[in-house]
Amino acid sequence: MHALDQQRHAIRTLGDPRWARIVVRDPTVDGAFYYSVKSTGVYCRPSCAARLPRPENVDFHATPASAERAGFRPCKRCRPDQARDGAQPIAGAHAGERIRFATGTCIFGSVLVARSAEGLCAILIGDDADVLAQDLQHRFPASKLSRDNEGLSHEIAEVAAFVEAPGADIKLPLDPRGTDFQQRVWRALRDIEAGTTASYVQIAQRIGAPASARAVAGACAANPLAVAIPCHRAVRSDGGLSGYRWGPERKRALLEREARA
Repeated sequence: MHALDQQRHAIRTLGDPRWARIVVRDPTVDGAFYYSVKSTGVYCRPSCAARLPRPENVDFHATPASAERAGFRPCKRCRPDQARDGAQPIAGAHAGERIRFATGTCIFGSVLVARSAEGLCAILIGDDADVLAQDLQHRFPASKLSRDNEGLSHEIAEVAAFVEAPGADIKLPLDPRGTDFQQRVWRALRDIEAGTTASYVQIAQRIGAPASARAVAGACAANPLAVAIPCHRAVRSDGGLSGYRWGPERKRALLEREARA
């Protein structure tokens, strides 16, 4: 890469909000994205404790699979290819089960809805429907995924309406998959009243694990059901918004919509 190209790439990286999360090694966005480093040939989690790379060497990836397709190998320090609390793939996914999914649009961009035999097992929002489909594949690597836009048209419409009015209760059955700890965190999140927030420390106290605020943040980042499990209501102890799996601007907008309701 020529010097001018390097400079332009560095400027793009520095202007990307994901770079700020890497600089502070924010564990709450682990699983939300990954970053690769050209000079070392590895990719990492945002919270990796390795030396901060030069911005002109950094690229961002939605999943470990996309980083590996680009030719990068997983970091041996942060193990981005391995699942752990607050990371992907989803715990509780059943090998060979059929999961139908559909994509559409909502006020925040693209939305993907996935349904198992028991209910909605994923609601993902973002900028690119294809990236969301890749995210779903990574979350359920052993499941049989099939696109069913027609069969899930009602679910897409319901979820889009729910995202627009997040203070209401979603009318569709949910099938959240996760570890026991994650499930406890997600139940606590659903108990937070719309229009209010709770800190990671407060949530940890509510589930009887007062020393687990960092793990609570990780469970929020692993949430597979955007808005339906309201991880946007979890904030830092100082009231700051911190990270959000689907982007801090969406988190801010959701809280503002609930506050006005």
